[in-house]
Amino acid sequence: MTDRTHKHIDAPEVAAWWTERRQYLERIRKVPEIRQRFWREVAIYLLRRLLWSYGFFPIFIAFWLPFVLSSFNPVVMASDMIPLLQGFVNSNPEQQATTISTLTIAWLSIGSFFLVFDFVLTPFRSPYQYEADVYMKSWEQLNHDQLPDKM
Repeated sequence: MTDRTHKHIDAPEVAAWWTERRQYLERIRKVPEIRQRFWREVAIYLLRRLLWSYGFFPIFIAFWLPFVLSSFNPVVMASDMIPLLQGFVNSNPEQQATTISTLTIAWLSIGSFFLVFDFVLTPFRSPYQYEADVYMKSWEQLNHDQLPDKM
């Protein structure tokens, strides 16, 4: 037989905890200040993720890779890039359009990859959940004698 070091958690106590949390969430969803804070935080979260994924990473990769390939020497990087830029300027408009569309597709694909990656790594934390966590900690302290040791 195995020795159990964990106390048994009764289902009614856990159900009471979840019921209280659910009821509290229903009550605070009606508070206009928290609702405004929720939508503001959603907008800030999405804006931050979009700027980070489509702003920072593609720019970082576009400048970092040539910098690494030029052995961290900006003079070598510039001397490698100048003929490419001159070739782009001297090419016909159809080739320029193709080059620009290719760069745009690369930018969007890198940004989209990092956006999905960023959503997975940094999920949105709702202010409702935060408020419920704070409330439930105080609720646990008030009902400490009725709850099991580890919940």
